[in-house]
Amino acid sequence: MEKRFIYADNAATTKVSDAVLNAMLPYFNEQYGNASSIYGMGRNAKRDLEVSREKVAKALSCDPKEIYFTSCGSEADNWAIKGVCERLAPRGKKHIITSVFEHHAVLHTCEALERQGFEVTYISIDENGIINLDELKNAIREDTAIVSIMYANNEIGTIQPIKEIAEICQEHDVIFHTDAVQAIGSVEINVKELGVDLLALSGHKIHAPKGVGALYIRKGLVLPNFIHGGAQERNKRGGTENIPAIVGLGVAMEEVTTGIPQRVENVTKLRNKLIDGILEIPHTRLNGDREKRLCGNCNISIEGIEGESILLMLDMYGICASSGSACTSGSLDPSHVMLSLGLSHEIAHGSVRFSISDETTEQDIDYILEVMPKIVNRLREMSPLWEKIIEAEG
Repeated sequence: MEKRFIYADNAATTKVSDAVLNAMLPYFNEQYGNASSIYGMGRNAKRDLEVSREKVAKALSCDPKEIYFTSCGSEADNWAIKGVCERLAPRGKKHIITSVFEHHAVLHTCEALERQGFEVTYISIDENGIINLDELKNAIREDTAIVSIMYANNEIGTIQPIKEIAEICQEHDVIFHTDAVQAIGSVEINVKELGVDLLALSGHKIHAPKGVGALYIRKGLVLPNFIHGGAQERNKRGGTENIPAIVGLGVAMEEVTTGIPQRVENVTKLRNKLIDGILEIPHTRLNGDREKRLCGNCNISIEGIEGESILLMLDMYGICASSGSACTSGSLDPSHVMLSLGLSHEIAHGSVRFSISDETTEQDIDYILEVMPKIVNRLREMSPLWEKIIEAEG
């Protein structure tokens, strides 16, 4: 079997597209002006900064003045949640609602706010990774400041009923924030139709560079300054703007929000083939809802072996995958997302995530499906846990 190189970890990060790279290059050594400078090169940088803002706004169907550039999705999440809490705490609103399987950018922010006297309610998810809307309704109180529910989960790919959540929040006059880092480019997003108040996104998930993101803040919602310093981002976020990355983000948003239905259809076919093929291996299970999931996400638990071991052997075959969030890959603990599904520690440890893109080919899928049974069989032969599972079956 000829060894191939297959990148199937796009949920962790994506490569910069050719169009994005070409758009960025002049801003490193030709148009390198500071957007706050008043001479020509500075004015050009400011102009291109605002053009990129318009591109991001168009992709989300909002006003450019509602878009604020950040360094990443985590910063956008922090600004949204901390900003709302700081603004509403003096009114006695010190209650936050989120879900148990949010990205750590949200969970750790909520934990930090708990240490400052805020109370947090963590909404559960069902066995398919979808939140319960009735549980959300019942959790809202008079002192609830913000609800933060991610658009699509970064590990199992489940897509949440964002519009319905927004309607519930509107009925109770509660601000709604969604982390849409994984959803951009896979779901058509119109923030006005959805009714969200705050939406976070990140460039490196959509073929823009690392180190740039954005926060949509609905017009009329005023948040405190997140970084004090200069007058950048309409006095809300001090610091010289990263013009090359922002230009790249604008181009990437144009690219990934064009032709979404066809791209989703094509990638979904490959994803389903991958899911069906791996599930032919005995004692495997798909994590997350089969239909309400991102088109490129395939997260499967394989009993009797650990995900880290699978990843190491996949790497030997030239395949890049993940056992969970890239942000917690150094942890030895089972994924909190897997545990929130009700999985045992043993099964949670045996999860592997393939996240494919429109650059993935059918030959790539065939290669993964050829390799996976060999890897699983070899690891199970060395696994005491697998021996116990076989013995228990009789």
